[in-house]
Amino acid sequence: MSQQLISLSPELKRLRDEGYNVRIEAGHLVIADIPYVANDRSTKTGILVTDLVVSADVVSGMGTHVIHFAGDYPCDQHGAPLEKIKNVSDRKEIVPGIIIQHSFSSKPAGGRPYADYYDKVTTYVGMISGPAIELDPSLTPRTFPPLETGSDESPFQYVDTATSRAGIGAISSNLELDAVAIIGAGGTGSYVLDFVAKTPVIGIHLFDEDVFSNHNAFRAPGAASIEELRDRPKKVDYLLEQYSKMHRHIHAHPYRMDGKAVEELLSMSFVFICIDDGPAKKAILCALKGAKIPFIDVGMGLNVSPDGKLFGAVRAVTWTPESEGKFDIDKRISYGEAPDGALYATNIQVAELNCMNACMAVIRWKKYLGFYADLEEEHFSCYNVDGNNIVNDDQNEDGPP
Repeated sequence: MSQQLISLSPELKRLRDEGYNVRIEAGHLVIADIPYVANDRSTKTGILVTDLVVSADVVSGMGTHVIHFAGDYPCDQHGAPLEKIKNVSDRKEIVPGIIIQHSFSSKPAGGRPYADYYDKVTTYVGMISGPAIELDPSLTPRTFPPLETGSDESPFQYVDTATSRAGIGAISSNLELDAVAIIGAGGTGSYVLDFVAKTPVIGIHLFDEDVFSNHNAFRAPGAASIEELRDRPKKVDYLLEQYSKMHRHIHAHPYRMDGKAVEELLSMSFVFICIDDGPAKKAILCALKGAKIPFIDVGMGLNVSPDGKLFGAVRAVTWTPESEGKFDIDKRISYGEAPDGALYATNIQVAELNCMNACMAVIRWKKYLGFYADLEEEHFSCYNVDGNNIVNDDQNEDGPP
């Protein structure tokens, strides 16, 4: 993705062709090997980082005129700080592995915007590296590094600029698990996929044996065409086709996950369980607990009130190796068959509750991985539709208050 985006964007390609050490990381343009003068008049090299405005797989405009810097504060040839470009000095990891210490603000003459990223980068490089080159003419920011080849380093088909715009690339990197499984690709499972496919998880595995039918279309994210429904694709194949447009490494497994297939889960980093088959669920949970693989189980129960309105609840149960022995998961999950006539078993259209259930699961997953703050570390959450409230239970008493 990095080299493709650079190659397809003339201004970035020009930087690379002229020898600048440029790469794309977490939706940012990173320029390494920038010589500068420290306050003791020694020369060092730092890293410039700027946001990118991208449309599909090419740069499509300019962002802010501000640029970030990893290194000591740059000085002139006499060791005096370059005050004219000073903006903010604050340590922040906006790109995984790169600690930004400073940001600079300098607009071109007349207050005009930069023409493009080539204009922006070379202008800042000139201001920062000029004093160092004056002290040591052998120094240069044009180091002509060898170009990387091989497989794409990103699981996405295009750059995630939502993360880079928010400056949370380092936080988002907590989600870079090798393999996540979603068991059940119905209403809730498809929404889980929708959310997980927008994270930097390396591989996503979908397990479901059923065909994607009309009722599924009304409970899944997006909108299926009538032609797609006439083809009667498997749920996992339909979702693979839809979400492969964004995520490169989604794997469809069009068969039932039960006690005979659980060994396939033992290579997963995390598992979402979105099925209501009690016996199969029990076999899955036993296998995951034995292998110490964390998981979240979701479910909902709906009924019709005497006045003809739906009421009920959706819940999410989390198990992690760290929670072993701290709560009884069997009290939170039913392993029985769905009762005859149960509304959910008749595929009632509850897309918003499927989405709510998936939100609860994915937010809890992100808390576990350190993306969101987690004050309670709860293992059970339940949303009651009629009361519009979420109740947490089975909290970690040893955790934060």
